Amino acid sequence: MTDRRAFLMALGAAFALPSITQASAGIVTPHQAHDAVTDGSMILVDIRTPAEWEATGVAKGAWLLDMTHDQFGPRLLAVLDRNPDHKVAIICRTGNRSGYLMGVLAKNGITGVYDVSAGMAGGPNGMGWIPAGLPVVDAVQAYDAMPGDLRAG
Repeated sequence: MTDRRAFLMALGAAFALPSITQASAGIVTPHQAHDAVTDGSMILVDIRTPAEWEATGVAKGAWLLDMTHDQFGPRLLAVLDRNPDHKVAIICRTGNRSGYLMGVLAKNGITGVYDVSAGMAGGPNGMGWIPAGLPVVDAVQAYDAMPGDLRAG
C-alpha cells in the first residue's frame, strides 16, 4: 500500500506542521457509517483518546485507536492492510482530527479511507453520531471486541 517507514515519518512530521490540506473525498455521515458497520462492509476506527471514549462511549462496532498513542501509525496501517475488502472510516469528536488525518493519508497516497466528518458530538460538519441517536457502547465493551493485536498496551 505504501512504504510504512515513510508513512510513519510523514505522520509524525504532519503533526508538527500547522497546515495540512484536508481531503474532501470519502466523507460519510454517521448514519451511512452506522449502516455500513452494521452490514459488515465497513470498519469504523475511533481515533479519540481513552478519556474521550470513557466520557461519551464509543460508536457500536468501532475499533479504538488512540491517535496520540506511539503505535497509532502502525496500527492504522495494520487495519488498512489486512482489510482490503472492507471500507475503513475514521471518526473523532467533531471531525477536526479525522479531517486532519485524512489530509495526512492523502499526502502519503493512501486512498479509500472515509471520514465521518460530523464526528461523535457533531458540529459545523453536521449532526454527530451521539446526537443522531445511533448506538453507543462503553469503551471497555468496544475495546474487548477489537482484534487483540490492535489494542493499546
